[in-house]
Amino acid sequence: MEDTSRKAEILVVEDEDNIAIALNYLLTREGYNQTRIATGEGAVELIRKSKPDLVLLDVMLPVVSGYEICQSVRADPDCKGVRILMMTARGSAMERRKGLAMGADGFISKPFELKELREEVRKILAGETSDLPHTGVADA
Repeated sequence: MEDTSRKAEILVVEDEDNIAIALNYLLTREGYNQTRIATGEGAVELIRKSKPDLVLLDVMLPVVSGYEICQSVRADPDCKGVRILMMTARGSAMERRKGLAMGADGFISKPFELKELREEVRKILAGETSDLPHTGVADA
């Protein structure tokens, strides 16, 4: 059961300012604490240091891709409790399968409706990731 007495910590890894502004609006309105980094460089280190509850991770980032970040986080046993929602403008089924296979807990295509994103964030924070093709990531 999710601890509702504490606000979830969300890290947004997004290089496009207009999307980051929309995410900031939504996450603030929903009562989440958030931090943003606008490049892939340094994202893995920040995730390891802060261990957010959820990372909203763009696939196409400068320097280091979202796929590489996801793979690095999933390879680190200290980060096994960090959930990852990948976001991309290239929303093909193959992109989605690739993200989920690398360990993402969810995948959303841009542009997205704020309602759709809000529901996906809530679902992932509640631990509802039943459509994953991989196993062992959420095992304690």
